[in-house]
Amino acid sequence: MGASSGVSFFNQTETFESLWPTTRRHLDELMDRGKYSHGPKVAELEAALAAWTGARHVVGVNSGTDALVLLLRAAGLQPGDEVIVPTYTFVASATAVVLAGGHPVFADIDPHTYSLDPAGAEAVRTERTRMVMPVHLFHQLADLSSLLGFAARHELTVVEDSAEAFGMRWDGVHAGLHGAGGVLSFFPTKTLGAIGDAGAVLTDDPALAEAVSAMRHHGRTGPTVDDFPTINRATELLGTNSKMDDIQAAVLLAKLGRADQDIARRAELAARYTERLAGTPGLTLPAVVPRTAATNPVWYVYLIESDHRDELAAHLARHGVQTETYYPTPLHLQPCFAELGHRRGEFPHAEAACERALALPLYPDLADHDLDLVSDLVRGFQHGKHR
Repeated sequence: MGASSGVSFFNQTETFESLWPTTRRHLDELMDRGKYSHGPKVAELEAALAAWTGARHVVGVNSGTDALVLLLRAAGLQPGDEVIVPTYTFVASATAVVLAGGHPVFADIDPHTYSLDPAGAEAVRTERTRMVMPVHLFHQLADLSSLLGFAARHELTVVEDSAEAFGMRWDGVHAGLHGAGGVLSFFPTKTLGAIGDAGAVLTDDPALAEAVSAMRHHGRTGPTVDDFPTINRATELLGTNSKMDDIQAAVLLAKLGRADQDIARRAELAARYTERLAGTPGLTLPAVVPRTAATNPVWYVYLIESDHRDELAAHLARHGVQTETYYPTPLHLQPCFAELGHRRGEFPHAEAACERALALPLYPDLADHDLDLVSDLVRGFQHGKHR
C-alpha cells in the first residue's frame, strides 16, 4: 500500500472554521471590555459549564494540572498525607499530589477499564491514607460504586481526576461530582478543548469552591471594582497565579454550544473503528464495561492494544498516520518517583497496558475515509504478523 497524504492524530481546522462567527462574537465582546484574564468571559464560561454539567460550582483555572493541585489543597490534603493514585495515568495525576504537599501511593488498574482497581486500592491503603483519586480514562468512568464504598469504609476523601471525562455521567451525575470534587482539562485535544491550556474545578461544596477561587488568585479575597481585583484585597490563603485566560474562555464558550454534536460524532467514529477492526488477530478493542448504574461512554480516546504495539505505530507512521502511546511508562517506574523504590512487576495490569496500548486518531473533524484508511493499515499489519 502506498503512502497516504497523512492523517493527523488531532486536527480542529474545520471546527474552528464553522465556529468562527460565534467565536468572533465572544472575542469582540472581550476586546471591547479590555479585560483579558480572570474577567467576565471566565465567569460566563463558569456559569455555562455549571449548567451543562449540573455542578453547583465551577472554578476556571489555567490548566487541568493546577485544577488538581488546588482541588487537593482545598479538600484538606495535609503535608505527608497519602493519596491512592492509579499507576497507569498521565504523570500529572501523581505530581499534583506532590505539589499539593501529599504522598502518592500507587495501585494497579482494572485491565478492562484502565482505571483504578478497587481491590488494588484496598491492598495499598495504610493508616496514613487520607484520599483516593479515581482517574477516568479514555471513554468511561472508573468503578465509582466500589471506590466510593471503599472510601466510605475507611473514611477517605474522594477527589476525581476527571480531566478526560467531560460529558461522562454516573447515574445522571457528571464526572467529578461524586466526591469532594473533580477537575476538567481543556487541553486542545480534549472533548471540550481550548486553543491552549485551561482547566476547571467542579464541586457541589461551596466552601471548597471558595477556597479554590481564592487560591487561583494568590489567595486573595474581598471585593472587586468594575471586575478588576483591587490591589489591597485581603490575602487569607497561600495561593498561586492560576487564573484562566479570557481568550480561552471565549473559545470554550463557542465550542460548548456544539459539545453534544461533537460527542455524538466521536461516538460514530468509535463505532466505525470497532466495526472495521473487529476480529483482527492480536488486537484488543476498547470495551464499554457494564455497570450497576446508568453510565454513558464519551469517546475522548480510541485505545487499542496490539501484541506488536511499537511496530504497529511505526508502520502507521510510515504511512503518514499519527498515533499516541498511552502511556509508555507506568508512574511507579517514572524516574521522578524513583525514591519510592518500586520495581517492575509490582503492578502487572498497568505494565501490560504500557507495553500494548496505542491510541488511534479520533476527533470530530476526522473524515470517514481517513478512519477507513487507518483501519485498513491496522488490519493489514496485524494479519501480516499472524499468518
